[in-house]
Amino acid sequence: MTSAVVVGSGPNGLAAALTLAAEGVSVRVLEAADTPGGGTRSSELTLPGLIHDECSGFHPLAVDTPFSRGFDLQSHGLTWLWPEIQYAHPLDGGRGAAAWQSVDETSAALGVDGKRWISVFGALTDRFDDITVDFLQPILHVPAHPLKLARFGAYAGLPANVLARVWSTEEARALFAGVAAHAFRPFSSPVSSAVGVALGAAAHRYGWPVAEGGSGTISRAMISLLESLGGKVETGIEVETLDELGSPDLVMLDVAPSAAARIAGDRMPRHVARALRRFRHGPGSFKVEFAIAGEVPWTYEPARRCGTVHVGGALSEIAATERQVNRGQMPERPFVLAGQQYVADPSRSHDGVNPFYAYAHVPSGWTGDATSLIENQIERFAPGFKDRILDRRVRDVAAMEAHNANYIGGDVVTGANDPLQLVFRPRATLNPYSTGIEGVSLCSAATPPGAGAHGMCGYNAAKRALQRLRA
Repeated sequence: MTSAVVVGSGPNGLAAALTLAAEGVSVRVLEAADTPGGGTRSSELTLPGLIHDECSGFHPLAVDTPFSRGFDLQSHGLTWLWPEIQYAHPLDGGRGAAAWQSVDETSAALGVDGKRWISVFGALTDRFDDITVDFLQPILHVPAHPLKLARFGAYAGLPANVLARVWSTEEARALFAGVAAHAFRPFSSPVSSAVGVALGAAAHRYGWPVAEGGSGTISRAMISLLESLGGKVETGIEVETLDELGSPDLVMLDVAPSAAARIAGDRMPRHVARALRRFRHGPGSFKVEFAIAGEVPWTYEPARRCGTVHVGGALSEIAATERQVNRGQMPERPFVLAGQQYVADPSRSHDGVNPFYAYAHVPSGWTGDATSLIENQIERFAPGFKDRILDRRVRDVAAMEAHNANYIGGDVVTGANDPLQLVFRPRATLNPYSTGIEGVSLCSAATPPGAGAHGMCGYNAAKRALQRLRA
């Protein structure tokens, strides 16, 4: 019987394990932490009864993919829930903008920029199912829908500050700036629009859902299905070398590229090891979990009804802070992503107290404390927020990396989204999952299609590994 060992139990490691197990492979998953799940873990981090997502909170690219369609996680306990509004962007003075799942509803709220919003996201949303067929694969492939992919690429390839000129109002530009900032890139950089265009279109096509009961439900459902297929997950096992794994037919590494080179040691060809060690990581994240009495008192009222709030002010301000962070400078007013999963999933709350998280973009490896900066940014757009804080749990950059070894320097997206790495991720090769060692593959978010708890990196890597094994 064909056997496989998967190192790492994040969503990509588990997706690889499921893909292999479904093909009759005997699978073991080894996880260094005491709790499996990687970026899809949740727990009571502040007050009893409050469920906090420890990393991933919203999953726009997880609900309709080749992986999600191939594995019935719903029958193993996963339920998706959607907020009324997908994301919002407050501005000073109680102004702001919001994105509904409906492109038309979003357009109507944007006033004079409504038609221009539709001009960018309307056609992309209608065609997004086909676009993702290509978008969720390595960029270097023969596209199944070349014309639709080209339309997406025409927007995605632009610097974010160039694409933002499509809109004339501060509100519409800020709404785009918030999703573009998910790339952790300067807005003047080529292809810095790519993540924003993808997430914006996904919001209109699929929404930004949360997992009922916390993101840990995703990993629990995956593990339950894996066990039903005969696989098993073992925790508290840190793998240092390939020799520790015995002689399985396949090894899948859900680890950072440098860790893959270290684990493989002399078995990895030198040119591959050199390329993986040179893989560039992006800025870090500084995260604070809050227990708050009631809801966040945003002055822009639609922000109270959404799942994600992008906190950072106007486009020009966010562009400036992202530029600073990428230069290794910590801004006084950082871009902050705030998660209100309780809006869609009240089961995470307890007795009128809600779990709320916020993380700031900070320089890679930054050693400072951003707690007050984060709280000040939220207070700026939600006066009285600080008075509602009942408890907090801080996870600085060092703690982010300690929590998940793939988050080097606090980089939660596992790699800088610069133009070269978007095309050649994690190295220049036609098979980005290959380590140069027969039967050993890299399947972490450092491989295509990149970050997000969608499992497609693991799914793609496992499919290619099976093809090579059976060739």
